[in-house]
Amino acid sequence: MFDNPIFIPGPTNVPEAIRRAMNVPMEDQRSPKFPELTLPLFADLKKVFKTETGQVFMFPGSGTGGWEAAITNTLSPGDKVLASRFGQFSHLWIDLCERQGMDVIAIDVDWGEGVPLEEYARVLEDDKNHEIKAVLACQNETATGVTSDIAGVRKVMDDAGHPAMLYVDGVSSIASIDFRMDEWGVDLAVSGSQKGFMMPTGLAIVGVSQKALEASKSAKCNRCFFSFDDMIKTNKDGYFPYTPATTQFYGLRAALDMLLAEGLDNVFARHNRMAEGVRRAVIDGWGFKLAAKEPKWYSDTVSAIYVPEGFDAAQVISIAYQRYGLSYGAGLTKVAGKVFRIGHLGLISEIQLLSGIAGAEMAMRDIGIPVEAGSGVAAAEEHYRQMAAPIAVAAAS
Repeated sequence: MFDNPIFIPGPTNVPEAIRRAMNVPMEDQRSPKFPELTLPLFADLKKVFKTETGQVFMFPGSGTGGWEAAITNTLSPGDKVLASRFGQFSHLWIDLCERQGMDVIAIDVDWGEGVPLEEYARVLEDDKNHEIKAVLACQNETATGVTSDIAGVRKVMDDAGHPAMLYVDGVSSIASIDFRMDEWGVDLAVSGSQKGFMMPTGLAIVGVSQKALEASKSAKCNRCFFSFDDMIKTNKDGYFPYTPATTQFYGLRAALDMLLAEGLDNVFARHNRMAEGVRRAVIDGWGFKLAAKEPKWYSDTVSAIYVPEGFDAAQVISIAYQRYGLSYGAGLTKVAGKVFRIGHLGLISEIQLLSGIAGAEMAMRDIGIPVEAGSGVAAAEEHYRQMAAPIAVAAAS
């Protein structure tokens, strides 16, 4: 059986170096040696989140656990929260807040757009008594392949002179798309190990500002497993209040080494290059539309692709898996059956993505979608050739 790459927006393909790093015997998580592993992880995660003043926590869990940690540690039932809904994951974050008893001002936006800065500005300027305690922004909406302007959210908050905390869902953006926690004044940032960190699912990684840590002292939501207080007491010495995901930490060590050795700016540029090849395949090659309505919304970690009217995107996904052993992301809720998604985050190469584009072409042709064989591959190939690093060519003898 061939080990085919998966083309979903997480879990991503795990590099062999990370897989090998996690193949370790079990150890005593309370031994005197354990902090030699964990304390450098906390320090290097701060480099990825781009924070010097914040604190980063690692909880066993997925991004959803990170959402819950961020909300329950810093807010109280009844608190007003400003959020926008433009995809399945921005919706689920709103749903979590509502289940915790928050009073959510949810702005509905067309799926294919992102955080509505003008609407946020209007609501914040009208909130003269500063009743809104939290502003939520999903940096990368995985369901539609839309990236929002977090620096713009901070600007409208500052322009309104509003003291609310800024919460960012960076699950499918941090370690893949530019993110600047301190510069953008982000108070809570949520990520997960299975996306840009190139690892299996299992770690919810949460960045917390000093302002948010102060807010956690008076927040009234119940928490136990996700308690910041319990983590703070033990993390300072490199330990945890309960059994942590020790093998994951070894994978994270390898992942951070890879990211920092490449350089974060190079990581972001690589993701843009990979993503643009897929976009060229979709738009120039196939003549299809992305779910993201304008280039300013295009995501560098996932592309959601509309199939032509009268065809079912779920069939494309099913045929690709059954016949060619390839996995693509499904359309969710409002766009179910209308789009399939190609994930292009983590460590994935031009050649791997060309194979993913080719597989999608074959699956679409198999169900009768009028796609010319090789059209998407050719468009992506030209982009990758043009963007490839120049190589020295020996002169003819």
